[in-house]
Amino acid sequence: MAKDPICGMEVDEKTAMYKSEYMGKVYYFCSEHCKKAFDENPGKYVKTSGRHHCCG
Repeated sequence: MAKDPICGMEVDEKTAMYKSEYMGKVYYFCSEHCKKAFDENPGKYVKTSGRHHCCG
């Protein structure tokens, strides 16, 4: 199971109707509403490792 990054709901990757790819990772959503919110600003919902992109 995957966690919807917008609402936190558990989503089955095998049956999820809504998904998006961002920075090489697939994110799964419980609804079109959550997918749309993510697609408009994915950086708001994706946590980075805290490393700078230039130096790793």
